[in-house]
Amino acid sequence: MNVKALLICSALLLPVIPGSAQNTEISAKSADAWTPFRFLVGDWVGKGSGKPGEGSGYFSFAFDLGGKILVRKNHSEYPPKPGEKTGIVHDDLLILYSKAGGAYSAIYFDNEGHVIAYKIPKAETGNIIFESEGTEKEMRFRLTYDFKPDGGVDVGFAMAAPGQDFKPYLSGLAYRKPAAH
Repeated sequence: MNVKALLICSALLLPVIPGSAQNTEISAKSADAWTPFRFLVGDWVGKGSGKPGEGSGYFSFAFDLGGKILVRKNHSEYPPKPGEKTGIVHDDLLILYSKAGGAYSAIYFDNEGHVIAYKIPKAETGNIIFESEGTEKEMRFRLTYDFKPDGGVDVGFAMAAPGQDFKPYLSGLAYRKPAAH
């Protein structure tokens, strides 16, 4: 091969090589510990149902502390029940973190004074399950996020009395908040 042909081949290959290196870097970044949760990152709005009644609300998932934790902030409103003057306003905060060895955990706080420690027994892209550990005297809780083909997320909250199976308490469907233009 002559020098001119070698230079032409080199010129044609150079744009490919950096692109390939960049794709490898992007693939490595996307294969991080937070991959199963990335579908939830962003702002969501929804409507739900449950024992308190039909409700509406919004929540967001965002990384914080340099990507070391994932924070969910939630706000829900439920209209007054018949005979009541005011409805219910519920705010909560959920902080997810990854422990050594890749296990996920979360801690939940709300404006009613509840604190729930969750483990995450299932963390797959599109399906996340949070479960608390109960004792023979404590309730257990399960929070689920299940991605739907239409782009929505089915959110469920279930409770289990000591020694019993989980029973649905609240559920709702949320969709990404439209981007502001």
